Amino acid sequence: MSGHSHWATIRRKKEAADSKKGQIFTKFIREIIVAAKAGGGDPETNARLRTVVEKAKAVNMPVDNIKKAIMKGTGELPGVVYEEITYEGYGPGGVAMLIKVTTDNKNRSAADIRTIFSKNGGSMASLGSTAWQFEQKGYFSIPKETIDEDTLMEIALDAGAQDIKNEKDGYDVITEPSNFEKVKKAFDEKGIKYTSAEITMIPKSYVKLDGKDAEQMLKLMSSLDENDDVQNVYANFDIPDDVMEKINANI
Repeated sequence: MSGHSHWATIRRKKEAADSKKGQIFTKFIREIIVAAKAGGGDPETNARLRTVVEKAKAVNMPVDNIKKAIMKGTGELPGVVYEEITYEGYGPGGVAMLIKVTTDNKNRSAADIRTIFSKNGGSMASLGSTAWQFEQKGYFSIPKETIDEDTLMEIALDAGAQDIKNEKDGYDVITEPSNFEKVKKAFDEKGIKYTSAEITMIPKSYVKLDGKDAEQMLKLMSSLDENDDVQNVYANFDIPDDVMEKINANI
C-alpha cells in the first residue's frame, strides 16, 4: 500500500496549492451541499458533513462559504441540484478504479471522464466491473513524529481499529466504518494529530506498477483530480516510493 499512501500525500499537497487559487473550494462546496441534503445541516449529528467541513477548514476555506453551502444543501438558500454518480474503469496495467462524481450534468461528466481515461491509457468499464475489488473502510493517516507505533497501536486497537500499517510517510490506521467515529474520538481525546481522517474505499489487493505504466497511472489520477466534478478517485495501484517521487516532479 506504500505507493498508494504516497499518492495520498501528493494529493494533499496539490489540494493545499489549489486552495490558494480557490479551485479546491468548488469541490468542497458541492460535497457539503450533498452531505447536508442527505443528512441535515448539523455537523454534530451528520458525520459525513462533519468530516467534509473539517477537510474544508483544513485548506482554509472561509467559514462563510461553508455556512452558505450547508444552507443550500438544507434548502435554506437556493442552489444547484447535484447528483452523485460512481464510474468504474481500468487504468494502465489493469489497475481497478472507482471514480466518485458530484455533478449537475451527468452527460457532461460521463463524457469528460471517458475522455480523461482515453487520453491517459485507461478505459471506462461497466457498472460492477471493479467495485467488488474495494471495501469501504475508515482511514486515518498519522505522521510518525506524532506518536510511537506501540502507543498508537494500543490506543487504536482499544478504540476498535482493525489494522495499523507502518508506512514510509506515517501510520495508516484502518477501521470498520461503524467504528470510525469511535476511533476518531479516541485520537482527539489523546491529542493524536492526523493528516487524513475519512470513510474511503480500500482495495482488497494491489497491482504493482513501474516504468511507463506507473507514469501514465499518476497522470491519469492527476487529470481526474483536476476535474471539478470528481470528488474522489480510488485505485488499487502500488508504485514504489522512489518511482513515485521521480514521476511526481513531472505531474
